[in-house]
Amino acid sequence: MPIVQLLVLAGIAIFLILRLRSVLGTRDGFEKPKVPSSQGRRDDARRDFEVIEGGPDHDIVDHVPENSPAAEALAKMKRVEPSFSVSEFLSGARGAYEMILMGFERGDMDELRPFLADDVYDSFDGVVAARREQGLTVEAEFIGVRELSLADATFDESDGLAEITVKYVGELTSVVKDAEGEVIEGSPTAVKRQKDVWTFARNMGSDDPNWQLVATDE
Repeated sequence: MPIVQLLVLAGIAIFLILRLRSVLGTRDGFEKPKVPSSQGRRDDARRDFEVIEGGPDHDIVDHVPENSPAAEALAKMKRVEPSFSVSEFLSGARGAYEMILMGFERGDMDELRPFLADDVYDSFDGVVAARREQGLTVEAEFIGVRELSLADATFDESDGLAEITVKYVGELTSVVKDAEGEVIEGSPTAVKRQKDVWTFARNMGSDDPNWQLVATDE
């Protein structure tokens, strides 16, 4: 995501950051799930494998073309971690989009740290620092995610690294003000439509349940 776009993203309400951990950390793959009994795990695994082996897994083919490289990658993720759900992941990714953007604009980088890869964190942190040095402030309201789709998925069987790329179309209002409080960009009433492509990564089967944002594009 270009720095100019990052500078004009939304201002923050306190409750958004409080919601960050809950949205990034639900059983859709962004928080540690409750540990089921051994029998429950076996039953869940059996059901998931029956769906995959007995015919198209609609949790996969509802989001990517059947037999595509992305579908094959998602199926491999499920074999390693049978509790993984694509639909629930996307639900979490929808919330993560708003939460990360809002947390970034608040400048609470410590809060975002667990959910960002090092290079993404450094990029965001650099923008926050530059904004402070220039005396810029952002006032904005996140309207919502209008479109969301799974764009790609890859899985490295050698180390279990899964990457899922999500396309977003979001809407928000935003203004950038200088140190004197004068609006230098944007409008508090004009709704801006923004397109982003984010890639999340995680080692499937690891003890850490959190997905990290590893790349951003538009």
